Amino acid sequence: MIPRYSRPEMANIFEQDNRFKIWLEVETLALEKMAEMGVVPEQAAKDLREKGGFDVARINEIEAEVKHDVIAFLTSVAEHVGENSRYVHQGMTSSDVIDTSFAVMLTQAADLIIADLDKVLAALKKRSLEHKDTLCIGRSHGIHGEPTTFGLKLAGHYAAFKRAKERMIRAKEEVSTITISGAVGTYATASPDIEAHVADKLGLHCETVATQVIPRDRHAMFFATLGVIASSIENIAVEIRHLQRTEVREAEEYFDKNQKGSSAMPHKRNPIGSENLTGQARIIRSAVIPALENVALWHERDISHSAVERTILPDALISADYALNRLAGLIDKLLVYPERMMHNLEMTGGLVFSQRTMLALTQAGVLREDAYRMIQRNAMAVWEDRSSGKGSKTLRDALENDPQVAEKLDKNDLDAIFDYSAYTNNIPMILERALEE
Repeated sequence: MIPRYSRPEMANIFEQDNRFKIWLEVETLALEKMAEMGVVPEQAAKDLREKGGFDVARINEIEAEVKHDVIAFLTSVAEHVGENSRYVHQGMTSSDVIDTSFAVMLTQAADLIIADLDKVLAALKKRSLEHKDTLCIGRSHGIHGEPTTFGLKLAGHYAAFKRAKERMIRAKEEVSTITISGAVGTYATASPDIEAHVADKLGLHCETVATQVIPRDRHAMFFATLGVIASSIENIAVEIRHLQRTEVREAEEYFDKNQKGSSAMPHKRNPIGSENLTGQARIIRSAVIPALENVALWHERDISHSAVERTILPDALISADYALNRLAGLIDKLLVYPERMMHNLEMTGGLVFSQRTMLALTQAGVLREDAYRMIQRNAMAVWEDRSSGKGSKTLRDALENDPQVAEKLDKNDLDAIFDYSAYTNNIPMILERALEE
């Protein structure tokens, strides 16, 4: 991932230096258990713990010749450790090191993603409570539906990211497994006690059946979880982009005093953060299909998954980390315009009360189909009048002048119908349910 979209803490997990440090720790823990069991001399484990080191440039130089990264790594370590290096990696296979280290990196990254989700949740909760009573229009198909509040809109996104956090916690648990079981996973050359020791020291679990590699269904679920998180990021990003459109202008991204929106048009204030988040979501989701395809390997193992993981592991997680942090900041500083929301809510002349009027007519003894026709003919007249941009008809005026409606509904009935509070009475309950810890 390019530096522009990389945050150091996440990006550092996937640097070669960190990967080789994890490899060295895995080899050291395994050798220490072997020494405890009497399989290798105690001095060999001490030498590896005290002298163990590597040189990244040297590893790359050796790999260019031998075409095998683990062998190149072990050769570099041997140059630091000396004679007792012959005991390092005893009874182990490359996948024991690579897959165990893969689990460590995934759990490190998952912890950061969970912390990122907490930032998004905190921002959404704060703004949701702030705007719990801020009336705005709720839309379906992009068309005005009925009133809601901006706080309720945000609470829906809060609930989605709360589910995302729960899924990521489960996904982290699922990939927190290691294997040190030797070739084809039979423990023929590496005792299960070694694996158990390494797992305990790393705070991870032993794989049930490794077949030399960790089953990739675990990783597929992890990346699928990231994909769902990406879609939740895009969902709110698209909402903000729509709300910032000039014709809507109900909310917009914070615009710094020194910020420029366009190289050509000085007036522009573009939703670049939300657009960027939509793009990041595409990158994150692009890892899902390759992760699913990695599940199918030849017999006990092949390395068709290897190149895929070297690409999707850093790219998807660095993008997710960046996107979640950018989203948290965007929500926290989002500019909200309640007056514009009310303006838009009322721009259709009360058409938003059509359902309540129809239901009132049915309660007054009118068949639902007849009530629908009565309300629709008045609503369409108001719609067409206001579509010109010059009309000022309202639904209430139209209904009061409709003899069929006036026969069933008087002024007090219409006062009760055309009341915004009917749409907000249950919002405190919904917010309490959504925002509860």
